[in-house]
Amino acid sequence: MDISRRGFLTAAGIAAGATFAKMPVAEASTKTVLHARTRQIEVDGKAATRYGVEQADGTFGLFLNPGEQFNVRLVNELADSTLVHWHGMDEPWQQDGVPYLSAFPIAPGESADYLYDPKPSGTRWMHSHFGLQEQNLLAAPLIIRDKAAMQEDAQEVVLLLEDFSWTSPEEIFANLRKPKKMMSMGSSSDKEVGPDLNDVEFDAFLANDRTLDDPEVVAVEKGGRVRLRIINASASSNYTIDLGALEGTLIAVDGNPIEPLSGKTFPLAIAQRADIMVTLPSDGSAAAVLAHCEGRKMRSGIILAPKGATVAKIATMTDSEGPEIGLAQELQLRAAAPLAAKKTQRRIPVHLTGSMSSYIWNMPIEGQGGMPAVVSEQQRVEITMTNETPMSHPMHLHGHSFQVVEINGTKISGAMRDTIMMPPKAQVTVALDTTNPGLWAFHCHNLYHLAAGMFSTMAYRQIPKST
Repeated sequence: MDISRRGFLTAAGIAAGATFAKMPVAEASTKTVLHARTRQIEVDGKAATRYGVEQADGTFGLFLNPGEQFNVRLVNELADSTLVHWHGMDEPWQQDGVPYLSAFPIAPGESADYLYDPKPSGTRWMHSHFGLQEQNLLAAPLIIRDKAAMQEDAQEVVLLLEDFSWTSPEEIFANLRKPKKMMSMGSSSDKEVGPDLNDVEFDAFLANDRTLDDPEVVAVEKGGRVRLRIINASASSNYTIDLGALEGTLIAVDGNPIEPLSGKTFPLAIAQRADIMVTLPSDGSAAAVLAHCEGRKMRSGIILAPKGATVAKIATMTDSEGPEIGLAQELQLRAAAPLAAKKTQRRIPVHLTGSMSSYIWNMPIEGQGGMPAVVSEQQRVEITMTNETPMSHPMHLHGHSFQVVEINGTKISGAMRDTIMMPPKAQVTVALDTTNPGLWAFHCHNLYHLAAGMFSTMAYRQIPKST
């Protein structure tokens, strides 16, 4: 079943010789048409014009059931060119939606067609990779349901988290790039500087387009089970998901199943997703699902309310700042379907570097800045990322899922992911199988870090010229 934006509820360059081939096109009648357009939202009683991706009837994003193809026409109704990335999908690389890397941008008034078998299933999402458009909320859910999800006795609720500012992304970025009098993040004085949790002062945090001053109230059954699909679509904010009185069971991260992990709070870095099962109170009372911003006293969230339940006002501001997001929970996660045992054939070191003073961020690969991570098809590859800065970096690789296999020297059979949080001074190794040839973006998903240079690629030695 499709859902609306307000509902969210159901019963670096071009590789040599690469071509941007025409994507396969099916009959228009079989397609889902997505519109990149401006829309009006209300934030704390004030109107704001922002971007969005929705179907003609207002359905926000895309929801596919088992057996359905990803058969999409993206129509650009914006005044600027655009392109949308299908985050977490193992699609053909020409359909990945990265401007000038996998495809040319879509000009205003034009469209592009996409057709492939959607995999893997799970909680995915879509967002612009063109300029600073995602900072203007050009993002939406992309849910690929599997048979197990369709058969489970649980109501599905999607929660999309975003950070919001009345200041334009262009002005925010310009201010970040202004010279500052402070120590370089690569200096010997890092310990004196300490971690910097936030580089942007946002005005609000949104859950399904709304703040806690006017939260979305989702109709649920008394004592019923709910599958929360939570997506951190924020530009530059990490959160702790707080279930309050509810006990939750984390069953998937980044759309990939894990061995169940119970708790009341769950960290969620930029671009990550969490599927959490909860059972609602048997007394029919309402329950809040909150997202407390890291290093801020502000939070957002939604209310799950059975018919007749009293919905109490929840304060946006708290007495304490949201906790720092680390890797303690990551160490506990275990993949439900880990990678098969295989000898590592390629090891790639990546160092995350940068300076807050000039706001330039880098990720040299094998000691070389501006160079891709080169792999061959059908290899077991390990990528070891070392964060040399006092800021966190959520690192995302396109077109692949990877398994977390080592955190700060501790070897684990961790979760399958597509985005891994890299706290200050952390070192994490991930493993993957190179089974999807192409030229793939590899970058920090803090969008202002990405815009300031923390972007690279993973390039196969043989890149397909067409899909």
